[in-house]
Amino acid sequence: MKGSIEAASNGARENPYIVLETSLMKELDRLSLMTNSRCIHPVSPQLRLVCEKAYTPQLVSVGPLHHGKQALKRMEEHKMRYLRYFLGRTNLSLMHYIEKIKDQEAELRSCYSQTIELKSDEFVKIILVDAIFIIEFLFRSWYSQLLEESDCLFGSPRLANHVWLDLLLLENQLPFFILEDLFDPDIFPFPSNYSNRLEGVESLSMIFLSHYFLDKAGVFIGATGMVPNLETICCSEVKVQHFVDLSRRFYVAPILKPESTRRPIGLTKPSIEELNQAGVQFKVGHSSNSLFDIKFKGGILEIPKLRVLGSTETILRNLVAFEQCNFASGQRYISDYIAMMDYLVDTPKDVGFLLSMELLKVG
Repeated sequence: MKGSIEAASNGARENPYIVLETSLMKELDRLSLMTNSRCIHPVSPQLRLVCEKAYTPQLVSVGPLHHGKQALKRMEEHKMRYLRYFLGRTNLSLMHYIEKIKDQEAELRSCYSQTIELKSDEFVKIILVDAIFIIEFLFRSWYSQLLEESDCLFGSPRLANHVWLDLLLLENQLPFFILEDLFDPDIFPFPSNYSNRLEGVESLSMIFLSHYFLDKAGVFIGATGMVPNLETICCSEVKVQHFVDLSRRFYVAPILKPESTRRPIGLTKPSIEELNQAGVQFKVGHSSNSLFDIKFKGGILEIPKLRVLGSTETILRNLVAFEQCNFASGQRYISDYIAMMDYLVDTPKDVGFLLSMELLKVG
């Protein structure tokens, strides 16, 4: 031992940069791999500066990025209760699920764009506990007969709404594949009279429960408020990455075809008032349920009705943040829609006009 210390000391004297090299090599070894699976990103400082609250969980942390924050710690005990309920329905041991996460740890870590500075056991615990919490929460949302009076989340609609919104924040995501891997429909029995609520699917699945959850959470604000069906959303060969990605598909999937491409176009910036003064007429679009189905023909601008709920701003801000991190400029459909509406709606008078023409519905 004494000899190795002396050797290191002698080496440092011979080359004073050895210590620096060793330190840098350790940092390089800790870096996560740059892969196509990176889909969970920190929100850029520019976006966060505008509206910090829209990107910060208020009640529950999901995944490693917000884990351990003081304001979110009270939910940790409730997560453990859900884990106990989950294990009580299965014949499999806790070790079985720990090993499932451990076997996929490298792939899970690669889904986060920044290096997760957590030891293996801590990382595996966070992913397992949070994943089971989400599975239990979604199933209880769909199958209300499982609820107990002691379940504080569903005893208070306000708390449940906070959880729904927290699950839609870009920094508060788990890779969807781990939810699907842990979900087993056989341990979630429900009476036969609930079968008609499966709405055309053969069996209970994670994607079905997620679709139901996003519908209930008011993610889709299209003209009719009716969410696209699962077949439309999941027609892509690209797998769902997480809840924010699935939310985006509610808007984007109905307008895309596998072979379709879209060229970016320049936008002029007249407001509603300026267009109205120029003689442009406005009409509510009813031809589809897509917010993007905007048409201008014969001096008439046809715009689908926009439904604005209390959660709309937070949902859209996180969708825009996701597009900025994951998609090229020609594929940022929601960001482009928001930019166009920002051009159109420039003053309170513009908002009033949209309301009077029933192009905008609040609530």
